[in-house]
Amino acid sequence: MGGDTAVSGQHVPYFAHRGRFSGIFGWIFSTDHKRIGVLYGVSIFFFFTAAMILGVLMRLNMLPGLKLMSAQQYNAMFTLHGIIQIFLVVIPAVPAIFGNFFLPLLIGGKDMAFPRLNLASWYLYLAGAVIAFISVFAGGGAVDTGWTFYVPFSLKTTVNVPLATFAVFVLGMSSILTGINIVTTVHQMRAPGMGFFKMPLSVWGFYSTAWVQILATPVIGITMLLIVMERLFGIGVFDPAKGGDPVLYQHLFWIYSHPAVYIMILPAMGVISDIIPVFARKNIYGYKMIAFSSLAIASVGSLVWGHHMFVSGQSDTASIIFSLLTFLVAVPSAIKVFNWIATMYKGSIRVEPPFLYALSFIFLFTVGGLSGMLLGALSPNVHLHNTYFVVGHFHYIIFGGMGFGLIAGLHYWLPKMTGRMYDKRMAVVAWLVLFVGFNLFYAPMLMLGFFGMPRRYYSYLPQYTDLQVAASIGAFIMAAGLVLVAVNLVRCFFWGTAAGNNPWGAATLEWTVPSPPATENFETPPTVTKGPYDFRNAGMKS
Repeated sequence: MGGDTAVSGQHVPYFAHRGRFSGIFGWIFSTDHKRIGVLYGVSIFFFFTAAMILGVLMRLNMLPGLKLMSAQQYNAMFTLHGIIQIFLVVIPAVPAIFGNFFLPLLIGGKDMAFPRLNLASWYLYLAGAVIAFISVFAGGGAVDTGWTFYVPFSLKTTVNVPLATFAVFVLGMSSILTGINIVTTVHQMRAPGMGFFKMPLSVWGFYSTAWVQILATPVIGITMLLIVMERLFGIGVFDPAKGGDPVLYQHLFWIYSHPAVYIMILPAMGVISDIIPVFARKNIYGYKMIAFSSLAIASVGSLVWGHHMFVSGQSDTASIIFSLLTFLVAVPSAIKVFNWIATMYKGSIRVEPPFLYALSFIFLFTVGGLSGMLLGALSPNVHLHNTYFVVGHFHYIIFGGMGFGLIAGLHYWLPKMTGRMYDKRMAVVAWLVLFVGFNLFYAPMLMLGFFGMPRRYYSYLPQYTDLQVAASIGAFIMAAGLVLVAVNLVRCFFWGTAAGNNPWGAATLEWTVPSPPATENFETPPTVTKGPYDFRNAGMKS
């Protein structure tokens, strides 16, 4: 994989580095940020594949006359799908893969600020995954509560909720360590001359996300432990039969879980902000506004959790305030979209696979955002709450946002990671199949919600048949697109043509080092004298 670009007097590439250990042990005991990013990438790819298979099985179950599982098994399957995708894939994916691999390269550093803590975060991630896997087979079967673990059902069901919630606690610890490392790295490891407003916007995305990880994740960790204590010791915190309050659980859960949406989407927005100027051959429009909007999304987005609870019995005053805040948090997101489009205006556009995924991100995220406005408004929410509309909106934001942002980043940065280029024609075909399948899958869900079909039902009334069949067909097309993406990118590791050091003609620091990068990144520490999107001297170099 990847050609060895090292020459006499240079460091060897990160994948060929020989430390105290060799082989697989040279990877799992390495503190090199690039190797840890690859370890996260391989792990997340494995878990995403498992969750995708579960999703395909659920869609097969929704075809007319084809019932592969009972209602209880369906409950367990969509719970597992949600837990894997949210806690093992979507939340860690972009910060853990690209944040680890590229953050030091983007700011001119040798490594993350705390290399051993960085490796410990991956160990905790794997430990949480193992605990979650054990919970499927221990103590009554797979969890059937949904990924939200809502009480009082999670306190009454006979399945092993304590083990699953403890897995989430451990995964939260991993997320906190990643956030601490990113914040410290940004503050302490920047190259000489790189002020905050000379950082690439992807770094602003990682940085804003890291603060949310540090400040919001402890809330979900404590909440999961409270469920464990209530299940094991009978302490009345959430159970109304013991004097507890189930609405308190919803507050605690969403105080974390809505900011978690921004943990998922903010770093992807940063990746898109790096990609668009490169393929428009223009400096980013409104750099500071995009940077400040990332901080605004992270801060205001932490105050809107109550819009998940409009029908939970909270006061009208609280609902009005949360609805207003929900509309306000859309403003910095709209700023980003406007500035991305303005950057492309009159640009010298080069249509390459990363750019196609970036355009898809903008479109799909906008659809998700506009559908979110309906859920943020009080009256429509009463009708749409707990319907398929929520499922469609959520996936437009998370998969259409984070998912397409992740795939865009892979197509953009994989030549740097491996030194090899994927098949561009196959990449375009895969993009088209994936984009068509995605919209055919989730657009019918928005319509199903308008027509009143509740989510999480394993069967449905005849009037919903046509839209359910369309969604299932879309799911199969989207799965085929994902397989094409995976095959093309994996082939790149072994049979891709040499990519050169800067195949896109980008101007950020990671493209100034060999492909793949050397173990300590830079032969000499770089000195930054210009902005990250100054293309005047950024030609395509081999």
